[in-house]
Amino acid sequence: MNKSFSDVKVLVVDDQPLIVEQLCEYLEIQGHHCAAAHSTDEAIERFVADEAIGLVLCDLHMPERDGIELVRALKDIAGRQRMFQAIMLTGRADKQDVIRALREGFADYYQKPMDLDELLEGVRRQEQVLLERKANLRDLGNLNQRLQDLAGSIDELYQDLEKARGQGVHRRATDIVEEAVEGELPAAFEKLSPRQLEVARLVSKGKTNYQIACELGITENTVKLYVSQVLRLTHMHNRTQLALALTPSSSPVHQRFTTH
Repeated sequence: MNKSFSDVKVLVVDDQPLIVEQLCEYLEIQGHHCAAAHSTDEAIERFVADEAIGLVLCDLHMPERDGIELVRALKDIAGRQRMFQAIMLTGRADKQDVIRALREGFADYYQKPMDLDELLEGVRRQEQVLLERKANLRDLGNLNQRLQDLAGSIDELYQDLEKARGQGVHRRATDIVEEAVEGELPAAFEKLSPRQLEVARLVSKGKTNYQIACELGITENTVKLYVSQVLRLTHMHNRTQLALALTPSSSPVHQRFTTH
């Protein structure tokens, strides 16, 4: 019968090879894949190379950099996209060291020599915390996507209503070309859809996202999405640059922006 292993790998870090070997062997028997490291530099290499690592067991007192500096470095590497939980191992349970470690982000600590059964409980407890954090992040991402989809659906519904009232998007998009500039539309705007061009025109008139949402009958969040798309597609950095591009140089608006 095949043994079931956890999807979360454990990185075991200690400058004493015997401790690393014993901990890895014990955790492997209990169903946890392990990666071994005997220094902070080696631990960083292991962490970068293997995204399955989600738990870090590390000694506090090691040559060169200690466990706190290691976890600080791992947090910088992980950023916001990667999560991990850290457990500190120490042979000298100095109160200030423990406080400093917990403030830095260690979830728990154990004093050497460790009770392996207690350590295993701690590992599994932190594994559960990590899995819950990842699930919450996925749920948040799914919710954000659903909100964007909903905003898009509402926008499409309003477009259908406009068409039903004889105020369709296509007619208004034609008006945009005539109203936006005196002459030809800048080349950067030719790739925009009618709705994106419509939003760009209203931005060029100095209207806020809320005012644009009210005028077009869409949500403010949808307006924000359109503005972001327009800036990205036209390679412009901000609303002022967008307004200037769609405003004739002879207009008071253009002169007001360029004289400052």
